[in-house]
Amino acid sequence: MIETKVLKLLKGEALDENENLCDYTLADQNEACVAKGITPIGPSDYVPIIKSTVTYIVLVVLVNSDDEVLMMQEAKSTCAGQWYLPAGRVEAGEDLHEAVIRECLEETGLEMKLDTLLLVEAASKAWFRFILTGTVTGGRLKTPAQADSESLQAKWIKNISEVTLRSNDIIPLIERGRAYCAHIKNKIRHQWHPRVIPTIKAHRKLLLRLLICAKQKTSNKLHVLVSEKTEAHLPMCEINHNRNLHSTLRKFMTEIFGADVALHKPHGVLSIEHCGRPEATNDGFCLSLLVTFQSPLEEVFPIGKYNWTAVSPECADSIKLRTVRNMTVPLKVIC
Repeated sequence: MIETKVLKLLKGEALDENENLCDYTLADQNEACVAKGITPIGPSDYVPIIKSTVTYIVLVVLVNSDDEVLMMQEAKSTCAGQWYLPAGRVEAGEDLHEAVIRECLEETGLEMKLDTLLLVEAASKAWFRFILTGTVTGGRLKTPAQADSESLQAKWIKNISEVTLRSNDIIPLIERGRAYCAHIKNKIRHQWHPRVIPTIKAHRKLLLRLLICAKQKTSNKLHVLVSEKTEAHLPMCEINHNRNLHSTLRKFMTEIFGADVALHKPHGVLSIEHCGRPEATNDGFCLSLLVTFQSPLEEVFPIGKYNWTAVSPECADSIKLRTVRNMTVPLKVIC
């Protein structure tokens, strides 16, 4: 059963699991703080609500056959006339893919279909930005005559140094989008992760799921870590929205392996589960992250309800492929 879940994650699919399987809730985290004489920095009953207690931003990098990037000219008074990638906030009741398609149409006049996630960015105070790419399928490029509150116009731009950018933070995003599109154009897809599109799965909380792997030295077999709370599942914790995601990951790994947790590497995102409906009820998500230990399994000791389980050689090979550069969606934590 665990191997089936692992293979689904590697395909970017949602798992049939709910919040009841969460191993390290906000209440657990706050209780641990109190036990150490530390005052918790947030409530145990936090609920993510779009435009209130959580912010989701979608941004899309679209590149045409001439290596030009689709950009829009800002209409907002604070940055009017400056250029940026199509982006905006997810509205209440929207899925992530619906939001990015809407924003692209509103700001550029073009219709599109999604290809994959390129990057996930996270900051404290429950701020997340999802960078995606895709293909234009229709519509007409917005002209200055069609300027509105969304944008003044849109253009395909080859050299972004020729325009005034709202922020330079999009430069590495454009570079990544161009690199991805070049690989697809040249039919070398195997050098990038499989298509990862946010899957439609409702969550009431902000959750982090971990696929943690280590190789046993004596048998040379790859093992994955399993939690046996209620039923066997991959370890999952609630994200503390008042801290950055690195802090949540560090605290969860310490909860699992103790303060002397061995050297490990977070590779990147395997899947995002989100729904957004019903409105204000399911504004959470579950982010699944691949983590591997550099030390052999014999030197890594989980505590309590966690245990290692071996996977088949075929499953091990599939996991190993995803540890290579560009084979997971990068997670950038903004401190």
